[in-house]
Amino acid sequence: MSLINTHVPTFKTTAFHNGKFVPVTEESFKGEWSVLVFMPAAFTFNCPTEVEDAAENYAEFQKLGAEVYIITTDTHFSHKVWHETSPAVGKAKFPLVGDPTHTLTRAFGVHIEEEGLALRGTFVINPEGVIKTAEIHDNAIARDMKETLRKLKAAQFVAKNPGQVCPAKWNDGAKTIAPSLDLVGKI
Repeated sequence: MSLINTHVPTFKTTAFHNGKFVPVTEESFKGEWSVLVFMPAAFTFNCPTEVEDAAENYAEFQKLGAEVYIITTDTHFSHKVWHETSPAVGKAKFPLVGDPTHTLTRAFGVHIEEEGLALRGTFVINPEGVIKTAEIHDNAIARDMKETLRKLKAAQFVAKNPGQVCPAKWNDGAKTIAPSLDLVGKI
């Protein structure tokens, strides 16, 4: 079953964010756009490159009214030490969410049971707590946050413009399509 257009399930966990431990629940994702970025674990090889990429693009996410949440199956204590010891992760100004109970990784379909780790999953959630995009990668394939930004902008555009769709390779400001019977077979 697809997670698209479903609500984020109830959960409660803790994140390391700007030098503090803070609670994170499904309510944290309401009222603003949220981008959930699941990673296998702290202190790995590819994960710091993705955290750094998210940090380098964080101002753009913030400008779009979105919060980024990095999630691993580690604890918030591990995330504190990871933030303090990794130059790449140390750039993060967004919450580093611990999911040691695997509640989130299982709910979002990214949990690897035999390893107790997460696949690389990216989810855009609207201000009502509804999942609008889902993408899951093999752990050897890191993501590009510019593509995540593009998807966030597309999700925001269609939310503000009912009856419009964003075609392939759509970028902010590009032409959209208003689906109609007249277009069937003509594109």
